[in-house]
Amino acid sequence: MLRSCLIIIISITINPVFASQNTSIASSIRPIAMLLSAVTGDETSVNILLPGNMSPHDYRLKFSDIKLLEKDTIEVGAAILDRKVSDFAQNNNISSMEFLSCIPGSIGGAIIMNSGCYGSDISQILLSIKKHIDSDRLVSKKTNADYQKEFRDIGIKLGGNLSIEEWEELFRKITFWELELEKSGDDSMKQILEMQKSEANAQFFKFIKSNYESWFSGSQDSPLMSHQIFKHSVLPELNEDKTTFFIVIDNLRYDQWKMIQPSLMNDFRIEDESLYFSILPTATQYSRNAIFSGLLPLQMEQQHKDWWKNDTDEGGKNLFEKEFLEAQIKRLGKGHLKVSYNKITNIDAGRRLVDNMRNLMNNQLNVIVYNFVDMLSHARTDMKVIKELAEGNAAYRSLTTSWFEYSPLKDMFAFIANNNSKVVVTTDHGTVLVKKPTKVLGEKDLTTNLRYKLGRNMKYNSKEVFEINHPKDVFLPVVNMSSKYIFAREDCFFAYPNNYNYYVNHYKETFQHGGVSLEEMIIPIVTLSSK
Repeated sequence: MLRSCLIIIISITINPVFASQNTSIASSIRPIAMLLSAVTGDETSVNILLPGNMSPHDYRLKFSDIKLLEKDTIEVGAAILDRKVSDFAQNNNISSMEFLSCIPGSIGGAIIMNSGCYGSDISQILLSIKKHIDSDRLVSKKTNADYQKEFRDIGIKLGGNLSIEEWEELFRKITFWELELEKSGDDSMKQILEMQKSEANAQFFKFIKSNYESWFSGSQDSPLMSHQIFKHSVLPELNEDKTTFFIVIDNLRYDQWKMIQPSLMNDFRIEDESLYFSILPTATQYSRNAIFSGLLPLQMEQQHKDWWKNDTDEGGKNLFEKEFLEAQIKRLGKGHLKVSYNKITNIDAGRRLVDNMRNLMNNQLNVIVYNFVDMLSHARTDMKVIKELAEGNAAYRSLTTSWFEYSPLKDMFAFIANNNSKVVVTTDHGTVLVKKPTKVLGEKDLTTNLRYKLGRNMKYNSKEVFEINHPKDVFLPVVNMSSKYIFAREDCFFAYPNNYNYYVNHYKETFQHGGVSLEEMIIPIVTLSSK
């Protein structure tokens, strides 16, 4: 055994690839295990064969042991009788071992002779194991190699002056590789991608800072934005003879959409999957009201004073979405259509709507707002258990996927598919995991959002924010003539100098929205039709 362990150590020394494959090594005694751990580092796990209560002088490896390692994994010694392995597998609900019941002799002998019966043999099991192990390794290796090639191309593009379409395509690529590398389990590659994503967000901030205000000056070179998507993507789908659903999932990032998309592909085909830009601030009262009204915030304030509320006004900020929607539909010449509006804020309301879906088929347009994802991101800030469940971006995506699989929303999609209807799915903004505090100071009427501020006489680090000194130029309302907006960049969040440590400790590593980042501003709008 000592000689075997020394061979292992030598192989690690001369083959550095060995230690990068998350290898599990078996060692006889603790001193050898300690030596192996020191040589291989964190990339391997070292298991000690010697039981804790036994002397190495007395211990002998037994080839007659059999035990269940996991629910579908058996550890078998070479001297175990074939029939015993078959019975053990049956008792633990593990299939494909039945043929061993009729083979005399031991597992070791069966492997040497490739014994078999009833059309099965040992080699099938061994090849299956090898295929599974090699497949995972090869897929991971290919994924890493493909990203390494893409890494250079993305880096070159980030060094140039990207157009709106190029930013959208770049964000698609980064999201794709984020999801692919997550499957590979290679932490080093994921870290490299994270750094590249951070660089992309830094360049995107510069892009928004240089171009955002020009998009509202009548320039033709502007992206599709919040106030335009109903006219652009929903209106063309309306048909007096068919029912169309428009589903707005609040705070759904592009990566979250890509995670839930596979669950819908058995029932739907994608007619169009586009990205559009949320207006600033990337906050519900601005962006979602813009979707339903077809207007920018200043226009909403001017044309519908009773429905619009500024940040400093008391009361709900999205209480008149139905009225905004009806006014827009009428303005677009479709006021004769039968339209329904439903906002889902809890699971009971979702279930009631599922039960009522049949009645919705009498309408030409059914609008459904689903608030759960936004509620999840905010709950994560204040509830420790949610924060632990969604510690980072990967866990946040996973939690969103799990919720969707068992939510009434999925049942709604299933109903829509079964009734041969079309559905447009979108969101109002995304969210970003904030990490870096930046100080801001203002007067008493300073707004409370962590990613944007509206106020007078604010003091802040101008390098950390995107300033809009003349809000009316971008159709943003103001409370006072001297008010202006500032937006946090990348993964920064605003913290007051008073109680600074409290704000930092409480809000660091939380999901927030309202500012400038790829995740918040570039968001999906997808048209699906039933198969």
